[in-house]
Amino acid sequence: MQFNLSFLLTNGFADMLLSGARTTLSLFACAWVGSFIVALVIVVLRVVPARPVTALMSAFVVYHRNVPTVVQIMVWYFGMPQMLPRAIQIWINHHDSEFLLAAIALSLNAAAYFSEDIRSGLRSVPYGQIEAARSIGLSAGGSMRYVLLPQALRIGLPSLLNRSLILFKDTSLSMVIGVAEMTYQVHAIENQTFRAFEVFAVSTVFYLVSCWLLMGLGAWLSRRYAPAPRG
Repeated sequence: MQFNLSFLLTNGFADMLLSGARTTLSLFACAWVGSFIVALVIVVLRVVPARPVTALMSAFVVYHRNVPTVVQIMVWYFGMPQMLPRAIQIWINHHDSEFLLAAIALSLNAAAYFSEDIRSGLRSVPYGQIEAARSIGLSAGGSMRYVLLPQALRIGLPSLLNRSLILFKDTSLSMVIGVAEMTYQVHAIENQTFRAFEVFAVSTVFYLVSCWLLMGLGAWLSRRYAPAPRG
């Protein structure tokens, strides 16, 4: 069989691929923003001197780091809605529930890893920075916001970028609950055409190019926001 992509121009296959690409990028963007916000909340709560709070945050991280991501997605899709009030269930079902719940599951999963990367960065900030922040009158919250977190994010940037790449690739797992992202659309086209090699080659190129662009952005950010050398 010759390698030929012309069949993708028929029967709306090209539109399916474009739609899948848009959905993948949208899902990644939503999950990344959500995970970063949740990660910052976790980091702050884990430094609060309240044992029940820190224990709860630790349990959150342990769960999301040790349960397979695809299982977490299915738990949110098949299990969590049953625990919600009927009115909320109806609202979710009328607002693209597959995409919404997949975004939540991926956000929480990535947040557990992001929070650990940020905490590692915090532990690398010299203690003198904390003393300096407090000496100029900053509160504990102000010290965290203006002094510690910016430095921790710079230090943890390589790990955060690596986890972002993994999050992008994990969007493909959402096909198990019917999110029409790239892998879902590719599988649908393959079922109709039986041209597995060609259509999966297209998806491979899409993921490769997208990851290369993310790595390029990461390399620029690493140069732009690299921690200042200590001397």
